[in-house]
Amino acid sequence: MSNFGDEPSMTSQRVSLGPDRRPWVRIAPDGSEVVADTLYDLVGSDWFDELAERFYDGVAADPVLRPLYPDDLDGPTHRLGGFLRQYWGGPADYSAERGHPRLRMRHAPYVVGSVQRDAWLRCMATALAGGGLPPAAESAVMEYFLSAAQHLVNAPD
Repeated sequence: MSNFGDEPSMTSQRVSLGPDRRPWVRIAPDGSEVVADTLYDLVGSDWFDELAERFYDGVAADPVLRPLYPDDLDGPTHRLGGFLRQYWGGPADYSAERGHPRLRMRHAPYVVGSVQRDAWLRCMATALAGGGLPPAAESAVMEYFLSAAQHLVNAPD
């Protein structure tokens, strides 16, 4: 487990799931298999903004999460889309705008216990399910979200 602030460099994410598992694969309309190096290459830039929008639609209706966010969710939506785009292999615009993500530091002012983590994961799982990813890719992304959400827990139950 990493310590507060000990987060790896954030340039792009290449998930290694073993030689036989290639999560960044989709079937083209002509039936051919399209293999990409990163999730960003597979889905393109707009997919991350759409994921962030679906996620914050869930947050807006969630009684546990809504009080943790500002009234206007446009800023958090923009930042989440940018962070995820960069994390999953896109351009480093998030870091250019905001510096290193430092997720634990940025979330430290908020109480994040298992209740908040689980509410966040429910909203993200719903948003991710609406993204149209192939099952292996969706599973790989959800594995990341499970790990990231646990990493941000900073309060005991």
